[in-house]
Amino acid sequence: MKTHRIALYPGDGIGTEVVAATVPVLDAVASITGRFDLSYESFDWGMAHYDRHGRVAPEDFLDVLRGFDAIFLGAVGWPARLPDHITLTPLIRLRQAFDLYACVRPARTFPGVVGPLRRSDPIDVVVVRENSEGEYIDNGGLFATGTAQEVAVQTALHTRRGVERILRFSFALARTRRHTLTMITKSNAQRYSYVLWDRVLAELAPEFPDVRTDKLHIDAATLELVRRPHTFDVIVGSNLFGDILSDLTGGITGSLGLNPSANLNPERTTPSLFEPVHGSAPDIAGKGVANPTGAMLSGAMMLEWLGEADAATLVRDAVEQTLAAGVATPDIGGLTTTAQFTDAVLGRLRQG
Repeated sequence: MKTHRIALYPGDGIGTEVVAATVPVLDAVASITGRFDLSYESFDWGMAHYDRHGRVAPEDFLDVLRGFDAIFLGAVGWPARLPDHITLTPLIRLRQAFDLYACVRPARTFPGVVGPLRRSDPIDVVVVRENSEGEYIDNGGLFATGTAQEVAVQTALHTRRGVERILRFSFALARTRRHTLTMITKSNAQRYSYVLWDRVLAELAPEFPDVRTDKLHIDAATLELVRRPHTFDVIVGSNLFGDILSDLTGGITGSLGLNPSANLNPERTTPSLFEPVHGSAPDIAGKGVANPTGAMLSGAMMLEWLGEADAATLVRDAVEQTLAAGVATPDIGGLTTTAQFTDAVLGRLRQG
């Protein structure tokens, strides 16, 4: 029987709670299928580590994680205690050092979950975020810090290699879905970086004649995702734009707590990372009301990536059936606790 080694990085706030809710679900499907085991090692990186050592993760954290089959993250950050640009540094370093360039963020409507939009057309969209470069490269600096003349320079980095590989990944994903790809840029104002995206898309599109392609500027995309979200299939954008739009897709489908995420190294030269899209939500941490749906569905994405597609389907079906039955945490209008939701999902799994 195969054993998959999983690094657990619960992080901060509700991150610890949704990871604790997901692990028993993953163990349950491993037991039900009987075809694999999961071996976990948990790391207390984040504010707990900072309080003891003055840093949110050890210097060698990348070396520690490199030997695992996958990494499962809860959420990081506690802005009232430490600025986010410090607590998020290990996550951004991990994405870049492990070349997790394809960030895949599905969002869909679920039976039993009432969304904020008036129209009832089902939404089923995947945001693919270029995850290794773009606006999140630490490229810039400060001059005359703390004075009235202070200057901040932050320069995005877009490479032909980076743009081409994320577009190829997105075209291939669209072929497994509804054969529609929408690229998000701002090439009417960003005349170098996003014009490069436009050119690369035009060059690649003829290789994928079965995929309908479209382009939208980021401002128009935010409007159209609210106005006609049901028409979108696969959306691809830069690091910043993908980040923004994946939060929006959580909003229009009912809650950011529903959305999973995979940070993939498609070449599989390093472990990929799986996490819910939501943040650490310190305002509800410790109250036991966090929605574990996004984390559980991230766990399903992890299982599928590890070759356990049947187990992934079991998790998705159990979560969907639980939501359809009206089991709802406060973010989607219910009174169910995290523990009660987890128990309901486990009950569905045991029922088969």
